[in-house]
Amino acid sequence: MKKIDFKDLILFENGDYLVVNKPPYLSTLDDRHEAQNILDLAKQYIPDAQVCHRLDKETSGCLVIAKHPEAYRNIAIQFEDRKVQKIYHAVVEGIHQYDKLLVDRNIYANNKGFAKITKEGKPSQTILNTLKTYYNHSMIECRPITGRLHQIRVHLAYLKSPICGDETYGGKPLYLSSLKRRFNLKKGTDELPIMQRVSLHAYAIAFLGIKEESIQVEAPYPKDFQVLVNQLEKNS
Repeated sequence: MKKIDFKDLILFENGDYLVVNKPPYLSTLDDRHEAQNILDLAKQYIPDAQVCHRLDKETSGCLVIAKHPEAYRNIAIQFEDRKVQKIYHAVVEGIHQYDKLLVDRNIYANNKGFAKITKEGKPSQTILNTLKTYYNHSMIECRPITGRLHQIRVHLAYLKSPICGDETYGGKPLYLSSLKRRFNLKKGTDELPIMQRVSLHAYAIAFLGIKEESIQVEAPYPKDFQVLVNQLEKNS
């Protein structure tokens, strides 16, 4: 991965918090396999920086960073009380009409980073709304109430609407040839998926600052997610 300029990622900044648009394939915390991660980049910018929550490595979008311990405590309490509002956008397989649908299914995550629905798991709730339907796919707005590992991915897979590219939980990669009727691939080349990761983006986050002020931030889609949406629009 090319060297990232942390300042280019900042969507919002005040004296207490930064909200960045995390690029895909960049880990939130230390990763043995990667030279850079969000926490290290943030600490070079603000030495006392603390990441307030995590996004999966493949997931892009809004990530909150506290500039000092008091700011971290303030938002940690809001996360605990489930007062932080998070909105994700996911491109899923099939046509689905979800209208404030509450998925309330316990999730258990093992130590290998795989999650599944089971009664023995921890309580997990996600609210789903359909934003748009295409020829054979849907754009779903996901509002997680709890914050379990892979929660949105598991809950959507449970509803038989897996996220495109999420092969861990039954989602298939999306190829242009499956959208375009007249698609010709150059001889001797293999077709790559339009998006080579899970089609999930942390679109928005809202929480209260230290002075009880409302902080609301939206993150534009990264290039690969925007290309996917454009192709769905064009070919639906």
